[in-house]
Amino acid sequence: MTDLGRTANRERVTMKLVRAFVFAVTAAGALSVSASASAQSRIAVVDVQHAVMQTEDGIRAQATLKKLFDRSQQKLDAKQVEMQRAREDIEKQSRVLSREALQKRMEDWQRKMVDLQTDFVEYNKDLQKKQSELTAPIIKKMVGLIGRLAKKSGFEIVIDKQATPYARPDLDLTDRVIQLYNSGGDAEAASDDGSGEKGDAPSKDPSKVAEEKKTDGG
Repeated sequence: MTDLGRTANRERVTMKLVRAFVFAVTAAGALSVSASASAQSRIAVVDVQHAVMQTEDGIRAQATLKKLFDRSQQKLDAKQVEMQRAREDIEKQSRVLSREALQKRMEDWQRKMVDLQTDFVEYNKDLQKKQSELTAPIIKKMVGLIGRLAKKSGFEIVIDKQATPYARPDLDLTDRVIQLYNSGGDAEAASDDGSGEKGDAPSKDPSKVAEEKKTDGG
């Protein structure tokens, strides 16, 4: 009982999300370091875990997962309390019950305990499945955005900030990635200096273009 409770508490910590995001992104190959990269290669960093958690989609995913986890945890806690009480009752009755009756109650309690442990495993599987469903599109969008932003800004390599002990602040793309993601993921809107300006002339409003054509007789 105590071990199961401690395991549940550990799961509460580990499900505080998004550690899997970093591994998933790394596995996707988007943020890898090339061993053969030259010394002149432009390298940037992104704190992937922080970036994902700070996107609007990531915040919603965290809230959804927390609700699901809390709901599952409440059910497990209630069952553990029930099992603890049943165990205490068996211990109290052990002096008055016959050997056969006591053995039957203990076997029944053990079966329920196995069922509880099975429920715990199933709850975790369901949460992991839901986490994957919620985070997969976020990860996919984030990976693509980082790649486009790196290409636009002239970076040849982008690595996870948590994988390096130091990076110059001007090489950290995390805030830009979050901003771009929340604005729709338009990496073209980001200049090399992060000011959001573009070298091309701004596009004209379609309605104004139409009016100009009428004026010109086109």
